[in-house]
Amino acid sequence: MEPSRRKNETTQIPRFSDELPAILAWKEVPSFDSPEAEGKFWEKHQVDPRLMQMSIHRSDVRESTTITLRFDPRMLSRIKRIARRRYLNYQSMIKQWLSERMEQEMRD
Repeated sequence: MEPSRRKNETTQIPRFSDELPAILAWKEVPSFDSPEAEGKFWEKHQVDPRLMQMSIHRSDVRESTTITLRFDPRMLSRIKRIARRRYLNYQSMIKQWLSERMEQEMRD
């Protein structure tokens, strides 16, 4: 059962800020040595909404197959944390990563 919401309670939707520099391509995001370094980067940068929208994986196939993957709990926590920072569902982000890697492998 879902927790009840108060009448005046609203969900905050992140807004694009003109004050922070926008990331226009994922290659502009550096590799981070620690979660703290990543946090400091995202405090001063933001993803352009168009890039975020383009990054949503849209499958050409109408059907999908459910699979089960086993992850180390710490790895899964890190994946979820990255997804939250990008305002993505972690499962969708994993599918996006797999799709991007598959495209890269096909080119090589």
